[in-house]
Amino acid sequence: MNVFRRALALTGVLAVLAAGGCDATMGNKGTGLDLTAAVTTDEALHAALPPAIRDRGFIRLVTDASYAPMEYFAADGRTIIGFEPDLSAALGGVLGIRLEMVVGDFATALDEVNRGTYDGVFSSMTDSAERQKKADFVDYFSTGTSILVQRGNPAHIRNLTDLCGQRVAVEAGTFQEDMIARRQRRCGPDPILVTSLKTNADALLHLRTGRAVAVLNDFPPASYLVTDPRTNMYYQLASDMQYETGLFGIAVAKSSPGLRDALKGALDRLISTGTYGELLQRWGLASGAVTEATVNAGH
Repeated sequence: MNVFRRALALTGVLAVLAAGGCDATMGNKGTGLDLTAAVTTDEALHAALPPAIRDRGFIRLVTDASYAPMEYFAADGRTIIGFEPDLSAALGGVLGIRLEMVVGDFATALDEVNRGTYDGVFSSMTDSAERQKKADFVDYFSTGTSILVQRGNPAHIRNLTDLCGQRVAVEAGTFQEDMIARRQRRCGPDPILVTSLKTNADALLHLRTGRAVAVLNDFPPASYLVTDPRTNMYYQLASDMQYETGLFGIAVAKSSPGLRDALKGALDRLISTGTYGELLQRWGLASGAVTEATVNAGH
């Protein structure tokens, strides 16, 4: 067992189903991780964590586990797997503390962080100027938005303009929901008809059952759906176009700069050692790599 595997087994990522109150530890079981870059605890970064978090012994991050390959449930229906859980485990290895990923409502996640329910949001959340009013973001990934349609594209959707007058499903509280709102004026008398739903899985169900002609998704989960043999019979991309490229960030309360800076330091360490790049490669996400950890670099 290499150093990274030991760290992962010790820190792990705890997937908590908030609704049911049950939990499952994600150590290295089922992850297939065998990274050459060693991840060891950085004692200075561990000491920089807020005392309350060090005393508690874990960092609690809320997520919506319906966004493969970023975060989604394994076959057991309880364990959260994906690039972000693996990155969480690696961050925990550097910080010398356990990370928990807790399933919650994406639309209210930032408010819950500011209420102290969670320490942060780790859920493919786009770092935007509007969201920076509520939280600080440690940016770790770059991507754009794609249009996902039914296989065969029966509504002949090619671009965002073709969505005018059409029913589109989207996860509530997402960057894509805001993006549609900003573009409505371009549709004139035929606005996009938006159905906002609690999870991305709900939005996909509306598309698959014909209650919507499209879903706007970040490129990684959209690409995953159209290439995975379990789902590619149902979905395809309207085009190769990615709209409004931006950054994903781990959101933390503005009142917790110590946690923000510790996470940034840990991410920089993973980038410099190559572990970050290996995780991206494992999940087929190398095109979204960033070269350094940044804070509030979104627009």
